[in-house]
Amino acid sequence: MSYFPTWKLKTSGIIAPDERLPAGQTIALGVQHVVAMFGSTILAPLLMGFDPNLAILMSGIGTLIFFVLVGGHVPSYLGSSFAFIGVVIAATGYVAGSGANANIPVALGGIIVCGLIYCLVGLIVMATGVKWIERLMPPVVTGAVVAVIGLNLAPTAVASVGGTDFNAWIALLTVCCVGGVAVYTRGLIQKLLILVGLGISYAIYAVLTNGLGLGTPIDFAKIGEAAWFGVPQFSSPEFSVSAITLIAPVVIILVGENLGHIKAVTAMTGRNLDPYMGRAFLGDGIATMVSASFGGTGVTTYGENIGVMAATRVYSTLLFPIAAIFAIILGFSPKFGAVIQTIPQPILGGTSIVVFGLIAVAGARVWVVNHVDFGDNRNLIVAAVTLILGAGDFTIHIGNFTLGGIGTATFGAIILNALMAFGERMSAGNPNAQPHEADLTEKKDEE
Repeated sequence: MSYFPTWKLKTSGIIAPDERLPAGQTIALGVQHVVAMFGSTILAPLLMGFDPNLAILMSGIGTLIFFVLVGGHVPSYLGSSFAFIGVVIAATGYVAGSGANANIPVALGGIIVCGLIYCLVGLIVMATGVKWIERLMPPVVTGAVVAVIGLNLAPTAVASVGGTDFNAWIALLTVCCVGGVAVYTRGLIQKLLILVGLGISYAIYAVLTNGLGLGTPIDFAKIGEAAWFGVPQFSSPEFSVSAITLIAPVVIILVGENLGHIKAVTAMTGRNLDPYMGRAFLGDGIATMVSASFGGTGVTTYGENIGVMAATRVYSTLLFPIAAIFAIILGFSPKFGAVIQTIPQPILGGTSIVVFGLIAVAGARVWVVNHVDFGDNRNLIVAAVTLILGAGDFTIHIGNFTLGGIGTATFGAIILNALMAFGERMSAGNPNAQPHEADLTEKKDEE
């Protein structure tokens, strides 16, 4: 097997990962992938107080790293990960959307350690295969942990709106705009519901404030003063044990996301990408470490771009280096960053309400798609305990060691599921049985 695929030219039907389109079509579709990832990749750093210019730049660099590590076999774009938002906010004491985060360095240290653990997982999977991860983190666990990320952020979303009635109404307007785009549009616009909804609410806010004198007006002068090209401001990491213990457990979410995305692309293309799973984990982990080393957010494979591939039926991996190059160009534009910085806080607050809610519901979707049986007591208990630990921010202190609500819920879900699964196998008289084999044995005995 060659490290890079031998690409073939194809101009009709489904375009497989190892096939390519003519140059013009490849560039156009690559730019479309930049648009697809754009909304989420700038929103995540804004909600954490990171520089969106730098996040866009590092997403492009991370995508190129990923492309090389998987040998050009896995079509994927790496953008800012929402899984880090809750733990970064908890580690830095930041209020979402309130400007620059003064404590970014400690968050960067935690993200780097998370990326390092992710790399180790990738190396182990390359040596042993992916089955042990699927057994350690079944859908009931991954779904509960994803849901906890969103639920844990609920108070942050509400606080980020701001304390005035005008801000509250603007936040609700933003929610309605995003919802309207989701329901009343189709095609690419619908796929970009966050970005388009935010743009509509931004325009309405500008009319109400700059035009009618309500609330705080937008300072458009910043955009005119910004240069077209420039170097983003980099930050150096600091390593804090408390921040690391809060942020490192996010690796479980990243593994679950990447695993799910590759399985999805496998199903859509008919190409078995499991042999590249370990490389994909390693590439994502290295990209996350590189990003955080310079002040960027952690990154992850993006479902938005998988959605674009599903809609266009074009899975050629060559689109993603093109997309990455365009993202890097955007990252070196201070004027682009100035536009992003003018987004009013209540609009970011309303957007965060939608996004954090979608994260919580995404956890439930994992259960539905994988047909998790909540008639099974093990699944019921694991999900119930995990949700309450995370949503209630159940924190454990052992000396100077602190494990926040998301970390407690994450490790609790894995350990509780493993203990109950072992108990089921023991009750069936076969400690080596697969999960739920105890139930099958009991049914056979009854028959």
